[in-house]
Amino acid sequence: MLGFSGYNYEHFSRELFHDLAGTAFSGPGPGERAPDFKATTLDGEVIRLSDFTKKKNVLLVFGSATCPMTAASISGINELYSRFRGDEIEFLFIYVREAHPGEIIPAHSSMREKVEAARLLRDEEDMHMPILVDDLRGTIHRKYSRLPNPACLIDKSGRVAFLSLWSKPDGLGRAIQELVKVQEDRGVDHAVVNGGQDLTMPMPYSALYSYRALERGGKQSLSDFRQALGLPARVALTASHYARPLMDNPGRVMSIVALTAAVLAGGLYAGFELRKRRLGLVRNPYRAYEKEKVRDTETGTDYGAVGI
Repeated sequence: MLGFSGYNYEHFSRELFHDLAGTAFSGPGPGERAPDFKATTLDGEVIRLSDFTKKKNVLLVFGSATCPMTAASISGINELYSRFRGDEIEFLFIYVREAHPGEIIPAHSSMREKVEAARLLRDEEDMHMPILVDDLRGTIHRKYSRLPNPACLIDKSGRVAFLSLWSKPDGLGRAIQELVKVQEDRGVDHAVVNGGQDLTMPMPYSALYSYRALERGGKQSLSDFRQALGLPARVALTASHYARPLMDNPGRVMSIVALTAAVLAGGLYAGFELRKRRLGLVRNPYRAYEKEKVRDTETGTDYGAVGI
């Protein structure tokens, strides 16, 4: 893992992208206790995760304004919030470091800047769920994952019922439904649902939103993304940029998504395979079953940077 000195990075680079290839999911696994935390919402409310123990299930979604995966998933997450939020489940969005910082939304150097970025995301994506802003050291983020847009469903016992490396609304919706049903039918607080975890990458639909998210960061975000990923990035950005006016035409959009996904998937796979051959890696980063020891988040020790 690269030895970066700080949690926030100023540029997304090819080096950072390659670091992702050796990154494992370091957060709590299915059935394990979810780390407690305390943070303040954009509305000024202080929330502790433990406040919900024995009372509600909690879905944690992590993301930032410049993350394409966040942009791709947030509409579906909003729908889940409208559908499920109530006596049985609470939704909390954790605002983390910028996945692709730029001149408009740079790497956060103050909580004021980070709160402003979180408000921008809330307003542009019409988010109604509580948004908690993580501190500048990423204390909450470090406890749960190194990736920019994971999600974790925590049951009433305070343990992980389901986790996903990326916040995919369909899988999260199935997990929520199953968890509530199991709790009602069996009268229990804890259950591992929907297979426990989803470690796959949502490439087809996320590619369509690359330009939209990176544009929020600025020209630097777009330039860094192109340089880091090369041809796959250029194809994704071109497709997502020109697809925006076509959103009302599902047929044309799906054609663009399919083409972009094929190029991106091929490029990413080739890159990972080449890296494994050079370094002798045997682990697929998106099948990160091998747990790594989580370092002490209070020391400020860096976790490495990822920002796809």
